[in-house]
Amino acid sequence: MSTNPAPTVPSTQSTDPDGLVHGLTVVELQTLSEKCLEARASAYCPYSLFRVGCALLLKTPPPTSSAIITGANVENASYPVGTCAERVAMGAAVVQGHRMGSFKAVAVATDMDDFCSPCGMCRQFLREFCEPHTPIFMHNRSGGYEVKTLEQLLPMSFGPEALPPREALQAMGVKMP
Repeated sequence: MSTNPAPTVPSTQSTDPDGLVHGLTVVELQTLSEKCLEARASAYCPYSLFRVGCALLLKTPPPTSSAIITGANVENASYPVGTCAERVAMGAAVVQGHRMGSFKAVAVATDMDDFCSPCGMCRQFLREFCEPHTPIFMHNRSGGYEVKTLEQLLPMSFGPEALPPREALQAMGVKMP
């Protein structure tokens, strides 16, 4: 059971004319926020003590599973081997069959008083599976958030569409395995 306060949707956040908060209903945002804060509590970070939780909101959840997939950072005594919360959550989503176009929003939470964005490696990793306009909600210790799109966090990004299709490479004579 998490001891985190339940996040609230700040009244200062912009909403669409139809009542959506950055494309999410208030209930979706509330649930997404709660899940990333809960995920933060399960982080394994005995070395840095820097807990991070991540929650991915699916556009269309499968009928037999949740609309939200979570992950937390997992450290290792061999420091570079640790894995960030965003990559843990996205790895779980990919194993479940989700790909580009499956995700409506991403939320991350840390114990910082300020807002903390995903690291550069995680921004690029999210870009592989999230569209540039996907909102990223960055929660602080108290559950408040700041939101930016993936494109704002990773301008001029490099994504899968930048690579030529296999057929084009083969037509150019590139040997494929």
